Amino acid sequence: MTDAPAGGPNAVGQMLGLVGDEWTLLVMQQALLGATRYGQFTARLPISNSVLTRRLASLTEDGLLQRHRYQKRPPRDEYLITARGRALWPVLVSIWEWERHWVPEHREPLPAMRHLGCGAEFTPVLSCSGCGDPAAAGDVTAAWGPSGGWSRSLPTTTTRRRSADDRRDSPSGLFPQTMSVLGNRWAFAILVAAFTGTSRFSEFQRVLAAPPASIADRLQTFRANDILTTTDEDKQYRLTPKGAAFLPVLVTALAWAQRSFPAAEGPAVILTHAHRGHTFSPALRCDQCGQRLTGPTVSAVELP
Repeated sequence: MTDAPAGGPNAVGQMLGLVGDEWTLLVMQQALLGATRYGQFTARLPISNSVLTRRLASLTEDGLLQRHRYQKRPPRDEYLITARGRALWPVLVSIWEWERHWVPEHREPLPAMRHLGCGAEFTPVLSCSGCGDPAAAGDVTAAWGPSGGWSRSLPTTTTRRRSADDRRDSPSGLFPQTMSVLGNRWAFAILVAAFTGTSRFSEFQRVLAAPPASIADRLQTFRANDILTTTDEDKQYRLTPKGAAFLPVLVTALAWAQRSFPAAEGPAVILTHAHRGHTFSPALRCDQCGQRLTGPTVSAVELP
């Protein structure tokens, strides 16, 4: 764990600074699938050496990977996933399922997932770890905790300068629409606000204290991606079924952030299981056997 600095970016801001980058998510996905050595990452991802070198260095610095020298002559290192990095698996599984089910425009079809516990292809079901009940949009409410507030929930690096290598090797199309949420400083905030009932442009501006042009740009992107919808009659933005289905990504990302970057003041966001009245902590279950999923029991189904 790394304590979030008092008065500085909270767990949400720390999380967005790390996972709001598609290459980071893809490198961590391959690390969770067993890649440890440089050549394994380059064989599995369409990534240049310079981009991979930078991502491995930043992931090591941020404590998601640990560098280990396995050969002295010539010197060669491997990158072992840490407990913090391994704990990202619910976020990546939720992204995988959302993109596979709701986003057709991938370069290649995303494979289904297999639960090694029961052997079946499955869909992860979001549930409450406390009572075991399944949870959907409307079942979970969010409120700011002691270290909360939008001003502290934005990453310190608000816009990454993409190098020529980053632009040339852009993985856009692998997690194309997830990045429309996690890869923009205001998008995550707007979607969380939408889940908690904000619906009008003026309300988004008031709640987030964001520039009107930024809000308008993100709302337009969400409309184009069918995440939010609106009508000319009431001018209210509402979650579509596709937008509501993004809930597992949001809550698993929040849970990972608050475990990884606890603040002495208290949590940034408090999630409540609305119909039960207790704190909501997300868990993923297999829709085929009902068992609670763990990282080692989730595998990709090989495409024919």
